[in-house]
Amino acid sequence: MSSTTRILGIEGTAWAASAAVYDAETDDVFIESDAYQPDSGGIHPREAAEHMHDAIPQVVETALEHARATHDGPADEPPVDAVAFSRGPGLGPCLRIVGTAARALSQSLSVALVGVNHMVAHLEIGRHSADFTDPVCLNASGANAHLLAYRNGRYRVLGETMDTGVGNAIDKFTRYVGWTHPGGPKVEQAATEGEYVDLPYVVKGMDFSFSGIMSAAKQAYDDGTPVEDVCYSLQENVFGMLTEVSERALSLTGSDELVLGGGVGQNARLREMLEEMCDQRGAAFCAPEPRFLRDNAGMIAVLGAKMYDAGETLALEESHVDPNFRPDQVPVTWRTRREGSRDGERGAKRPASEEAFEPAGGSEDDGPVQGAEAIVDLATEANRVRKRRREKSYRHPELDARLRRERTTLEARLTSLARREGVPTPVLSDVDLLEARLEFEYVGDSDLRDGLTPAAVGDVGRHLARVHRAGFVHGDPTTRNVRVTRGRDNGRTYLIDFGLGYHTDHVEDYAMDLHVFDQSLVGTADDPEPLRGAVREGYREVGEERVLERLREIERRGRYLGDG
Repeated sequence: MSSTTRILGIEGTAWAASAAVYDAETDDVFIESDAYQPDSGGIHPREAAEHMHDAIPQVVETALEHARATHDGPADEPPVDAVAFSRGPGLGPCLRIVGTAARALSQSLSVALVGVNHMVAHLEIGRHSADFTDPVCLNASGANAHLLAYRNGRYRVLGETMDTGVGNAIDKFTRYVGWTHPGGPKVEQAATEGEYVDLPYVVKGMDFSFSGIMSAAKQAYDDGTPVEDVCYSLQENVFGMLTEVSERALSLTGSDELVLGGGVGQNARLREMLEEMCDQRGAAFCAPEPRFLRDNAGMIAVLGAKMYDAGETLALEESHVDPNFRPDQVPVTWRTRREGSRDGERGAKRPASEEAFEPAGGSEDDGPVQGAEAIVDLATEANRVRKRRREKSYRHPELDARLRRERTTLEARLTSLARREGVPTPVLSDVDLLEARLEFEYVGDSDLRDGLTPAAVGDVGRHLARVHRAGFVHGDPTTRNVRVTRGRDNGRTYLIDFGLGYHTDHVEDYAMDLHVFDQSLVGTADDPEPLRGAVREGYREVGEERVLERLREIERRGRYLGDG
């Protein structure tokens, strides 16, 4: 980046009318914000737009005054090199006000215009603050909750909420009990006096759902459970889910860096869980300072500077806003190929997945491998692999014990059921539920992730169709939970690790199973499109077309509706 770059950033996706000035030479960020605060409930789009209309001119003028006061160039030169604005995702009326202001400023100052994806900015401000190379990003905000990682020139969505954003989910509960907005800090405060009660915990691969836990929380409150206990348990379960999928994403991608973005990232318990998980994995964790976690123009200006120096500017006629602007639509031209590589030295440090077996022929000297959920003993005497689910200290002990027991039971049962349906799986030889330990037949030469071919992923499509026909799902069909052989057994493809599986007759669940595998391909393959087609063709040979139709519906939903 040029050491002289100065950018005026404008943010206005939903809550915050914000303007900032970023100076690349000093790495200084000046931010002026005026957040919309509804009298009750969540965002009212009309009120938010009215607030944006009144507040944007004021915050922009304050930022411009700062830019002029700190500008050391000739008086006849503009105080900034470009105007960057949040182009989406967000509320359409708010975005249009910000886009109009940015275009007017760009013309009046005679400087370039840069359109920034709000969610990518959350990731990039964390990467910038921590000086990370190639992190996974957990965005946890009002209307969003998802995991992003860089692959082949774009930030790919590895996992996301299946219903609502994490902040909005919590706000729904606080509105139900009569608390004013914002609800998150009130839940955090009440949780300090609470004790644990059972609530649902829903993770599907690296996707997750909050609707069930919110309904259960409301019911618990109606049944007389102290609100402090409900709040405590909400945090333990919701943030436990987010931490688990973050660890799963680190394991899948091989990254050893995690950044946190979004307003919910200000919650101390969430940061504590993520930091503890990363410490246990030997990964680095960064939560930017609070002013960068909330919606803010500082992150827009910082990413705007990177994009400006990469030549990513907009013509006025191309500067329309996009309320559904997904992060994976953004060409990431400001990063070098070296930064995005997971090969070479970084590849050698890649953590194992929950069932990442070493190539056949290992020995006792190979020792145990720590995965996302379990310790896998790679000793292969008698062609066996031993696996024990680890205690997760970041989770509440009662919740952790329940999950370890349930997942061990499901893995044993569904692995055997899948085998009966003609799906190649490891033969189970021993189960110890008290220790959450399993012993399996050793299968395959490598993970599918390390040998992606259309034939192998087509096999996965057929295997999942057979499982679905039998009335259950795998739950976590990633490229690290499939084993393949080369040159033996006609190149067999094995499904492993059914610990997140469950019985169901809902077509939505079957489609979500395919969606998890699809996201895994996008996150790990150099050229995912032929592979994505192959898995659908494989599924179509054995399964029902209605599942593939529902998969297309899931892909069209576009859950990024703004931020908070």
